[in-house]
Amino acid sequence: MKVLIIEDDDSIAEMYRLRLVADGYEVDIGHDGENGLQLAAGAPDFIYLDVRLPGMDGFEVLGRLRSQPATAAIPVLILSNYGDPALRQRGLILGAQEVATKADMTPAELSATVRRIIGEPGADA
Repeated sequence: MKVLIIEDDDSIAEMYRLRLVADGYEVDIGHDGENGLQLAAGAPDFIYLDVRLPGMDGFEVLGRLRSQPATAAIPVLILSNYGDPALRQRGLILGAQEVATKADMTPAELSATVRRIIGEPGADA
């Protein structure tokens, strides 16, 4: 199973990547919205998406993902530094499966969320 992390903070991206790899997932990292969209064309099974990204924000990335048939159905978890209810609502309206704050999402919890939404790594490989 393949997970795409779209996150501009290298230390956060690496922290989550290490846990996901340890749990058996293949992980790609997009460091901005444009790069993330390019990597999403490779059809990952799950996308972790930051809201604040250089160039194009996470909401625009999500809108573009949902507008393309090849990426429209990929589950997306938005993680943000902000717990604003309006931000959460906007993410859900745009098609994210879940919206959470980074402070509340440990690497183990992110891995468990991926597992819950898409299944165990290798289950259908």
